[in-house]
Amino acid sequence: MNESKGCSTVAPLQPPVLHLRALSDGPNYIALAVPFFFLLIAIELVVAWRRHKRTHEFADTISDLGCGITQRVTLLFFEGLLLLAYVALYEHRFVDLGRHPVVAWILAFLAVDFAYYWWHRASHRINFLWAAHVVHHQSEEYNLAVALRQGVLTPITNLPFSLPLALVGVPPLVWGTALALNTLYQFWIHTQLVGPLGPAEAVMNTPSHHRVHHARNAGYLDRNYAAVFIIWDRLFGTFAPERERPTYGITKPLRSFNSLWAQVQPLAELGAISRGAPTWRDRLAVWFAPPERSFPWEPPAPAPVEKYAVPVRAPLRRYILVNFTLATIATFCLMMWARRFSPAALTAGALLILGTLLTLGGLMEGRRWARALEIGRLAAVAVTLVWYAAS
Repeated sequence: MNESKGCSTVAPLQPPVLHLRALSDGPNYIALAVPFFFLLIAIELVVAWRRHKRTHEFADTISDLGCGITQRVTLLFFEGLLLLAYVALYEHRFVDLGRHPVVAWILAFLAVDFAYYWWHRASHRINFLWAAHVVHHQSEEYNLAVALRQGVLTPITNLPFSLPLALVGVPPLVWGTALALNTLYQFWIHTQLVGPLGPAEAVMNTPSHHRVHHARNAGYLDRNYAAVFIIWDRLFGTFAPERERPTYGITKPLRSFNSLWAQVQPLAELGAISRGAPTWRDRLAVWFAPPERSFPWEPPAPAPVEKYAVPVRAPLRRYILVNFTLATIATFCLMMWARRFSPAALTAGALLILGTLLTLGGLMEGRRWARALEIGRLAAVAVTLVWYAAS
């Protein structure tokens, strides 16, 4: 046997593989920030209590965090494809900014924020994009937990707005890091406890600016799309200052605290409206129409004055809190060490986490099916733990 020939069968890593590996092997900034998210939420609760303000409702906060967990768990299964799309396009870049790292980092941070503005604006004006993004706006509260309330499909809808950065030569690792930093910045602006910040309000997105964005007051709708720099809204005519007290939520409230239903309901409703249209052109038009228009193009009814609420008794709260905490820890482990799990183990863990969110939402709302499903879930958890221990 020719040993040199045998050795030559091991092909060296090609550049796209190197970029993809650098992205996947790099630090997961969102996962690393999870403990700090919960620490800051706890601080917010304490500060609100000391100021005699009620900023959180139990069921709503669990639902917010559950939507974030749902997005992060499902993202484990398609994030690699999103990264691959960016890397593949980067191989056809027009310029090579990798040779100019300072320029690449500055351009990436600004361009990611600029792209976010246009994705965010489009997501409020086009129905099929709104169906993915509306999850973030469903809460009728406004606090740091709302920052973590995210839609499963938004990483997919956001990607086309980021892909031009690949063509202008922003390296994948630089893009991925800038995207993570852009996301992390937006966490702290979801609070009622920070007032106007003086001169910073002219350039930066702040809690005051973002409270406007989450309000359903007539004068606040479709305003302040920025992530980091509010200058984009000022430049493109979508800025509004905070004047009257915001009323949070959407014009047609979800009226549910089930994290999984929150993800599905907007698409289900849009699909039902589309199916009810008389012609195929109307059915298609529904998906591209503005959110305030539905077939037969009538404005939505006014939102109810009273917030949606469900009573959750203290023993049930404790039970939900314990199980939700365990689901959060499991999610953190999957995010941090997903590559160490086999596909079967990763899928089993993800399904158990999603099942937990489904049953906890049902229990909070007093659904009949929730108790029976919870018994089945507990049995599945026990079986899975035994399987993990034996494997």
